Amino acid sequence: MTTEPLIGVLHPWCTDFEWQRAEHELRRLTPEQRDQFDNGGWLVVDDVVDNHTLAELTAELDEIEAEASAFARTQPDDRFAISEADAIMFSPHAVRSSDAARRVSRSEVVADLCHDLIGPDVRLYWDQLVYKSPQKPREFPWHQDNGYVFIEPQQYLTIWLALTDATVDNGCPWVAPGGHRHGTLAHRYVHPLGLQCFDDHPDATPAPVAAGGAVVFSSLTPHRTGPNISADIRKTYILQYAPDGVDVLQGNPDSGPPTARIPQCDPDRQYLVLRDGQRIGTDR
Repeated sequence: MTTEPLIGVLHPWCTDFEWQRAEHELRRLTPEQRDQFDNGGWLVVDDVVDNHTLAELTAELDEIEAEASAFARTQPDDRFAISEADAIMFSPHAVRSSDAARRVSRSEVVADLCHDLIGPDVRLYWDQLVYKSPQKPREFPWHQDNGYVFIEPQQYLTIWLALTDATVDNGCPWVAPGGHRHGTLAHRYVHPLGLQCFDDHPDATPAPVAAGGAVVFSSLTPHRTGPNISADIRKTYILQYAPDGVDVLQGNPDSGPPTARIPQCDPDRQYLVLRDGQRIGTDR
């Protein structure tokens, strides 16, 4: 177990957690990058997609975001869930309708990152676009991805792909280095922003990244994004990958242990990207 100070309170279902270092033969990362991920819980990887692929992907995701925003404007206060028109828009499962998203999700670079940081058998667990607008500047609170939906194993991988340059001014991620080593923290809902695991972190570190690159971090790395105070929309596509065989735990964590385990293997959106270390699917 880590000896670093714990900030926040552990989730009731997070018992006997121990961080597992990836020890696979590296295909894409350097040993130094793997060490950074192991110690800090994050790293920036440039040029995950080329300019042509980025343009195709962004065009298709723009259409999905426009539909989601139009729907939000039909709802009370222009909101649904934690999405709000002209503030921050989430839309999941682009791989169901976007050929470009599906190609990127199974690309060689992405598969290599999954191999290096997860292992030989990996599934896409979740994907979503997140567009942050400047009209209503909002931060997104400190949280862990596993704090929204508790899955086991708790360690999975988030690839935060920048469709536009992500800067401190337009809402790039901030990370809490080392916070991944404790496991999942308890989260509380902060209206109207979303779940939060703590108010602030003394070692908060910005992670700006150029368009086409990605901030790669653990599902257990606490992170936030600041308000967009620029003139343009910050566009992001988030891909999350888990070891094959992962389950979502269901129940009320305040009342006792999980009451159900739901396998995550929907063939339409949670397909394998690696089997026995071999990439499944093609870029085109």
